[in-house]
Amino acid sequence: MLSKVMPELPEVETTVTGAKSKILGLFFIDVKTNAKKLFRNVSFSNFSKTVVGKKIKNVRRRGKNIIIDINDNYSVLIHLKMTGHLLYGHWQKKGLGWTSKDRGALSDDKFNGHIRIVFHLSNGFDLALSDLRKFAKVELHKTKVLGSLLDSVLGPEPLDLSQREFNRIIKSRSGRIKQVLLDQANLVGVGNIYADESLYFAGIHPERKAASLNDGELKKLFSGLKTVFRKSIKLKGTSSSDYRDVLGQKGEFQNHLRAYKQNGQKCKRCKAIMVKIKVAGRGTHYCPNCQKL
Repeated sequence: MLSKVMPELPEVETTVTGAKSKILGLFFIDVKTNAKKLFRNVSFSNFSKTVVGKKIKNVRRRGKNIIIDINDNYSVLIHLKMTGHLLYGHWQKKGLGWTSKDRGALSDDKFNGHIRIVFHLSNGFDLALSDLRKFAKVELHKTKVLGSLLDSVLGPEPLDLSQREFNRIIKSRSGRIKQVLLDQANLVGVGNIYADESLYFAGIHPERKAASLNDGELKKLFSGLKTVFRKSIKLKGTSSSDYRDVLGQKGEFQNHLRAYKQNGQKCKRCKAIMVKIKVAGRGTHYCPNCQKL
């Protein structure tokens, strides 16, 4: 069985880009759910009353959060958590759930079949949330309040950061470098996949103390992080588990992984055998030859 991997920056960015191209300027005409517990800071009834009839003004990302801005200064926040992804198509009610009316990936891929919320749109299509484990969350906020709330708990966006600011953040943190990369208060969007990949790119052992990295190593790490993010966004993310884009299609970055889930395989640089350890409770993959402690 595949392990569950939380969508990270490239997967969420792919979702936002896809959703924005499909739903921008449309109206929510109804919302239905069979999982009211996914609505965290608002009852489903009040959520529905607020969003129905509202125009979709923007779709954007902050960290791993999808934000849909609507009329009257409201924003819908969706965090996909472990197994969630948004899908664009047509669904019909069947028993306690929904089935896709579209042929292809939306109906044929089992990971697209766990529909929990359906937003009916003014163009006759639907935006649906598929989530096997029901860990995703949906919140409703005033737009201005949401911005301040997220900024108070999240670090900067890596792709918008300067090398100098990246160095300052990493050098000022205690703990092992992978742990520092995973902490969303330091940088947003980095999870297990891209932490492993960027550390491999830079030749840095995941258990190195963050404060011990020199400027040259930090430059390689920052370059690696941006490189793997941009390549994965171009390839529409990593679908090693549940993640799919809004059309229900797999991303392709899993075909280009060099560290993550490569334990037992030969290193693509030096041919040493890749290993797996635990860092901060997370499975961590690296080359013991290229990434010496």
